[in-house]
Amino acid sequence: MLAVAAATAMQFSAAPDVFATGKMKCDAGPQTGWKSRADLEAKLKKDGWTVKKSKVDGGCYEVYGVTPEGQNVEAYFHPVTMEKLLVSQRGKVIFKK
Repeated sequence: MLAVAAATAMQFSAAPDVFATGKMKCDAGPQTGWKSRADLEAKLKKDGWTVKKSKVDGGCYEVYGVTPEGQNVEAYFHPVTMEKLLVSQRGKVIFKK
């Protein structure tokens, strides 16, 4: 029982990258040099996207939303350049840089 509690505690104290999905990894440097998620969301909205949710995953910005073409997708963007890196829909890759 003690081992389970210790393992659980270690899991929640681990660095955020440990929980990354592994779909995309960005080597973007320290977060102090990143553009904000709000900036990315504003850019995407300007480009015709509907953003449902965004978060950091694997050192990238991960966005759940709807493309201008109406596709519900999961997309990854570089947090410094805001470059689109990967767009997938239900496990199917639609775009990959």
